[in-house]
Order: sequence, then C-alpha cells, then structure tokens
Amino acid sequence: QVQLVESGGGLVRAGGSLRLSCAASGVIFSINAMGWYRQAPGKQRELVAWITSGGSTKYADSGKGRFTISRDNAKNTVYLQMGSLKPEDTAVYYCNADRMTYVSGGNYYTEYDYWGQGTQVTVSS
Repeated sequence: QVQLVESGGGLVRAGGSLRLSCAASGVIFSINAMGWYRQAPGKQRELVAWITSGGSTKYADSGKGRFTISRDNAKNTVYLQMGSLKPEDTAVYYCNADRMTYVSGGNYYTEYDYWGQGTQVTVSS
C-alpha cells in the first residue's frame, strides 16, 4: 500500500507565502513525474506545476514567477513553494504521481495517475 500525503496548507493573507509538501509513504521503488493540481469551488481541477524525475519543470501561467516546484527523490517528496499569493489561489491543492512503483509483500506494483487527499489553501484579501 502506498499513499501520497500532502501537508502545509492553511490560511494566509494576500501577498504571503506557503510551502506545500507531498510525501509518498510505503516502500517506494520509483516515481516518475509528480505534480501539483488545484481545484477551487465550482471549478475544474487544473494543473499548477509539474516536475519530472530528472528535475524538468512545467508551470501553469497562473503560477509562473510566483510558484516553484521541487522534489527530493531520496525522500520521495515533492514541494510547492508559493509566494505572492492571491485570493484567486484559494483552492484544494492535490499532489499527483503519474507512475509510482512500490514493493509490498516482496512483489512490485505500479500505480498510475495516483492522487493524494488534498490540502486546503485559503488566501484572504
């Protein structure tokens, strides 16, 4: 069994910063690309930022220049540093792994398009 566990969300004033973390629990063999998505009330889930296992990154226009995604492969953890936050950044932020291989009971398993449970980010004006 594996899990993606997000943390670091909360309430912050406009202009403030937050750092989100997403750690994969379990005996992880490998994780391909990882990303952060967000979903605001009444809106579709959207990509925020993406990072490959080699460190290449991609950002949605909404976060360019304000957000930085990074990962620690040794810790199976991805981070999202968010700065200059705006009220429109308010959403539930979800972590995603597009392919994750883990070991359980001596066997290898692979999960595709795996999601965390989400963490709420609220930016007040």
